[in-house]
Formats: sequence, structure tokens, C-alpha cells
Amino acid sequence: MMKNVLLIVVSILFITAASAQENRIKVACIGNSITYGYGLPDRTTQSYPAQLQKMLGESYQVENFGKSGATLLNKGHRPYMQQDEYRRAIDFGGDIVVIHLGINDTDPRDWPDYRDFFVKDYIELIDSFRAANSKVRIMIARLTPIADRHPRFLSGTRDWHGEIQLAIENVARYTGVQLTDFHEPLYPYPFILTDAVHPDPEGAFIMAQTVYSAITGDYGGLKMSLLYTDNMVLQRDVPLTVQGIANAGDRVTVSIADRQMKTKAGLNGKWSVTLPPLKAGGPYTLKISTDETGFQYQNVLAGEVWLCSGQSNMEFMLKQASTGADIPRAVDQQLRLYDMKARWRTNAVEWEANVLDSLNHLQYYKDTEWKNCTPATASDFSAIAYYFGKMLRDSLNVPVGLICNAVGGSPTEAWVDRASLEYQFPAILKDWTKNDFIQEWVRGRAALNIKKSANSQQRHPYEPCYLYESGIRPLEQYPIRGVIWYQGESNAHNWEAHEKLFKLLVNSWRKNWNDACLPFYYVQLSSLNRPSWPWFRDSQRRMLNEISHIGMAVSSDHGDSLDVHPICKKPVGERLARGALNKTYQKNVIPSGPLFRGANVRGGKVFLSFDYGKGMRSSDGKPLQCFEVAEYDGIYYPATAEVVGDQVKVYSKEVPNPRYVRYGWQPFTRANLINREGLPASTFRAEFSMK
Repeated sequence: MMKNVLLIVVSILFITAASAQENRIKVACIGNSITYGYGLPDRTTQSYPAQLQKMLGESYQVENFGKSGATLLNKGHRPYMQQDEYRRAIDFGGDIVVIHLGINDTDPRDWPDYRDFFVKDYIELIDSFRAANSKVRIMIARLTPIADRHPRFLSGTRDWHGEIQLAIENVARYTGVQLTDFHEPLYPYPFILTDAVHPDPEGAFIMAQTVYSAITGDYGGLKMSLLYTDNMVLQRDVPLTVQGIANAGDRVTVSIADRQMKTKAGLNGKWSVTLPPLKAGGPYTLKISTDETGFQYQNVLAGEVWLCSGQSNMEFMLKQASTGADIPRAVDQQLRLYDMKARWRTNAVEWEANVLDSLNHLQYYKDTEWKNCTPATASDFSAIAYYFGKMLRDSLNVPVGLICNAVGGSPTEAWVDRASLEYQFPAILKDWTKNDFIQEWVRGRAALNIKKSANSQQRHPYEPCYLYESGIRPLEQYPIRGVIWYQGESNAHNWEAHEKLFKLLVNSWRKNWNDACLPFYYVQLSSLNRPSWPWFRDSQRRMLNEISHIGMAVSSDHGDSLDVHPICKKPVGERLARGALNKTYQKNVIPSGPLFRGANVRGGKVFLSFDYGKGMRSSDGKPLQCFEVAEYDGIYYPATAEVVGDQVKVYSKEVPNPRYVRYGWQPFTRANLINREGLPASTFRAEFSMK
């Protein structure tokens, strides 16, 4: 009797297990060598389909139909639809089909000749899976990245890869299939692409996680940018965009003051609402919630939000400045500080292995939160940013929020987004630790910090793109009014390269904040005994006429001949504030000292005209100094300079026919021309035609 019962139980269990097997949701992963798992130590457990199986569990059956070298194009060198893997995938009849094809179509044998067939061939592939299973759910993926070190990157791969991405997006729109993205989560981590194309096991995990979330809608629930904390300042008087992540389809409610908006998270987990503008004031409570969870941010103000960035002179703390006596009076609950400090300073040390791994994963900044301005918080905050914010508070009488993420020693290229450099300055990406576009000191310090790394793709904060990816991209387009910037010391060896980089930086940040007119105010390098600095300062001055919605604060009168970190920061912060008050807030404030506008020659004497030149005089009551003239460039003679009305007359008996003039053209200069407001003139060099 017992034997029969056991047989019945075993039979039931067998039937149940067989039924469960039959009812499993079948997932077919279609692709090339990346799907296959080429280059992984153990593709049977580390390929993205294998890792996806573990994530989805036993109710799913995931099969890998990747074929190395396969093209999407049917006229390509290895068409996927002609491979055994394709035929097996059709026979499998997946309930869900995930397609990642197109990488190999960047081959010069394929895309140049057959690009016109790509969309048609992709639709044919999709239709074939629909024919195999009429209820199939199809997902197509934006391509994984190809790193700039790929041998064909500049000869076509970069551009064709971008064209194929657009074609894939068109296919998704036309066919109505779900579009997922393998590019975005891998792009900031080039070390994951071991041979510039194939992801390592961690990269395959990221791909699996991407597909898992796309299938299940599970993105880990409601998530917000780290900038959302109690005491935050929201930008006033602009449509207020609030965005985040939630599980697909979750209903999200955002409310503040008398404003409330609802939305749903998309299939990619992303959601965004745009609230009507807030007037300056508060405190408010910002509530963000789904049906399952929510956040409440207390003591929120609406006011003016500025990003303060650059290298060590922006990072330079108030307690280090000559005006440290101001710290006890730094009490203002309407001035809020968000201080992003580095976990590891780039001092002359070798970093340990745990630091190196964290760097590769862009975990460079410490966690922080918005704080009221108090003596304790202001003391460790940027001195220049503090005085900038204080002057805005005094002049505008509204709340001000300052975000500071400056990093000592950082070069401009570290703050520019990867795509801008890949397309517009790819030479600076190539072997960056041995690249002459990058300052020797920068390369040397980075090499020392990462000396203990055995990873040939080890990252460092000075690497091109790194600080954009770790310090700008995470700001999630948090609405700001503008940027103040003090940087250039680590690029002063090559002003020509810096001109290109600085323009790329401004454009990339404006793109990140979706604001083509985002104000950008920067500090011209101060005085220091470094030979290239006069040329660099003049380049910074000339860019005032080459980039819109920018301004420059002169600092050469507060330099230190031996120290790259002059301690007099208050005037510099206030000069930046003057620029913002004049240009951004349209206040009747002179934004700058005299800026060279033009010259003409009469009787062997040069008459110089300046913007913001009313009331010009010397700063010390002595004759004007540091003016020079030349007939032939490179052969300059000291000149006598006198203020005549709103012009400066410059002449030298050694130069009867002057054609060139320069002012303050010394690395450390004692130039002394100021205007009525006591603001110093920018150093400059100019050529003019003789009349």
C-alpha cells in the first residue's frame, strides 16, 4: 500500500515539474560575440544570458543564441539570418526575444556598401520571430560602446557606430518593439571593454541587469539624485524639472507648495515632471512618492543655484584664505552649501588597491548633503564660492544655493564629456598618460597615484572625461542658474589646446543642463612665475568674444610669484559675482575692469580703447606700468602710458612706427591699470594696422 502511495506522489511531482518546465517563459538572446560571451573566462556562467538566467530564476528559460562575427545586414560578411544559431532560435520560439546586433556591421566591408538595407533587414529579422511565435515580446538593444582605442575608431567605426544607433532607434519606432539600452550603462566605464569591444564579466552583468529590468520592470523602486536632500535649494522662476527612477509603470506624484503633478515611470524606469516656476522663498516640503514608497524633503528653499567648479583655487577653503577672520560671521540660513569633496586627494602618494577599484567605478566623491551656511560649514567650503554667494545674497536678497565639486590639479579635459572628445578632440584620448596634449605634471601625478594598479585601463580623476562622468553627469540636470569656474593652471602649457577644450566644456555642460544660454563665469589665471601664463591669460581674454553668455574675472593683481595658490580670494569671488549681477541679473553693476577693445596710431603714439574703462587710473597712484610696444613682433620696448580721457596713450622713442602693443605681459606682473570701480585691467596683447 505504501509503495503505491509513494509511486503516486512521485508521479505527481514528476508531472508538476514537467508542467513547470513547459510553462517556463522562454527568453532567446540573439546577438554576436558579445552575446555569445567571447573573451570571458567562463562564458557558460559569465555571458550576459547566463547571468540573466540567474537573475530571472527558474520560471524563465534563457538560451544564448549569440554568433561571433555575426552581422545584422543580410549582405554583410556573416549575416545572422544565415547562421545555425538563428535557425535554432526560430525553432526555440521564444516568448521574449532580446536582439543585440549591429556592432560587426561597423566593419568597412559592411556599412559603407549596405547601410541602406539595415532598417529593412532588421524589420525582416523581427518579423521572422513574430512568425515563429505570434505572442512574442521583442526587445532590441542600442549597441554596447566601442572604445576610442579600437584600431578602426577614427577610420569609420566611431561614426558608423553612431549611425547604426540611430537606425536601431528608427526600427524600434517603426515596429513598436521595446527599445532597451546597452550603451548608456557601459559608456562611462571603458575599462570594462577589455579589447575595446567585448565587455568583461562585470560588463556582462550590467547587460544582464539591463535586460532583467527591461523584462520585469524592476528598477529597484523609487530613486532620486543625491542632490535631493533636506535643506536643498531649488532654482526659482524657471519651469522646475524633477526627475528620477522608479519601477516601470509606477505612478509617481511630485508636490511642493501648491503645485502637484503626476506621471508614470516609462519602460526604462525613467520619469520626469515639470512643475510651474516657484518664486523665491520657503521653506517648503518637497514630496515625491509612488504607491509603495516616498520621500519628503524638509526645509527646501527656492532661490538661485550655482555650480562652483574647477581645480584647487576654486577648491581652496575659506579657512585657508587671508580673510579667515570672516568665518565667525558666516551665519546665513538662506545661503545653502552642497560640498562635494573628493574621497582621495591627488597628493604625491601611491593609492592603495581598494582606492583604485573605487576610482574605476567613478566612486570619487564623498556622500554629502545640503547644509545651512554656518561657521563650521563655511570654513571648509570654497572661499571664492562663499564670497560669490554672499554677494549674490546681499544684492538679490533671495536664497542662494552653491554646489562645489572642484578637484585640485584637475585639467580641463577631465571635465569634458566623452562624446565631445571622441568626436571633436579624439587625439587627447589616445594613451593619455603619455599624451603631450596633457600637462606633464598632470600625467606624472596621476602615474604616481595609480602606480600600484596592474590594470592597463586604470582610471584617475585627471583622465579625460573622468570628472565629467563622476562629478557632472550625476547631477542629473538638477536645475541651476549658472556656473562659476576657476581652472587652467593644469592646462597652461598649451593654450591652443585649452581654447578648444574650454569651448567643448562649456558646450557639453550646457547640453547636460539642456540650456544653450547657461551662464558661465570664469577666473583668468593670476600672476605666477610660469613662462606660458601671459599667453594663457590672453587666450582666456579673447574667448570672451568667442563664446556667448560668459564673463571673466581678472585676478592677476592678487597673484603670488611663488605660490600657485594665492590666499586673497574675496576679491575674486566678488568679481565673479559682479559679472553675474550685471549679465545674468541685469543689475547696474560694472562687471569688469578695463578690457582691451581696440587701438589706433596717431603720430607714432598708440591710443588704446577699453570696455569698462571709465575713470581709468593707476592702482597705486604711480605712473602706469607694464605697457610695451613693438614694430616687429617679439621685439618689444617698455612704453610710457598715460590716461587721456577714456583712452590710454602709449609710446616709446625706440618704436617710431608701433604695430604691436601688450600690457602686463609678464608671468608675474605688477601691471596697475584700474577703472573707476578699482577693478584691474586684463593683461593683453594686440596687433593693429597703421593708419
